[in-house]
Amino acid sequence: MKILLCCAGGFSTNMLMQNMKKVIQNSEKLNIEDFDFTAIPADSLEEVIDQWDIVLIGPQVSHKTDFIGTLCEPRNIPYTVIDKDVYGSMDGATVLKLALVTYRKHQLEQGEN
Repeated sequence: MKILLCCAGGFSTNMLMQNMKKVIQNSEKLNIEDFDFTAIPADSLEEVIDQWDIVLIGPQVSHKTDFIGTLCEPRNIPYTVIDKDVYGSMDGATVLKLALVTYRKHQLEQGEN
């Protein structure tokens, strides 16, 4: 799964991304080779959107959700905003679960298994 995190500058989201990687590395069920992550400024999204399976939006750029939706929806890429409290605590486990659940729900809605 290729997870793209969008934020204002990419710095705090990069820390969150590292926490998500640690969760996978410490998991008995998940394999780090099955995941790819990057964190970018939301303004750079259009240049790289086609390379990702899901977009997670940092709460500091949630005002750009409509813009992000106009990029993701035609490409059938799910996206969601990370809760500000979860983001603030750098809770990699909860954000990873959000990504997995959002992606799976999207697949089910599309009739994929």
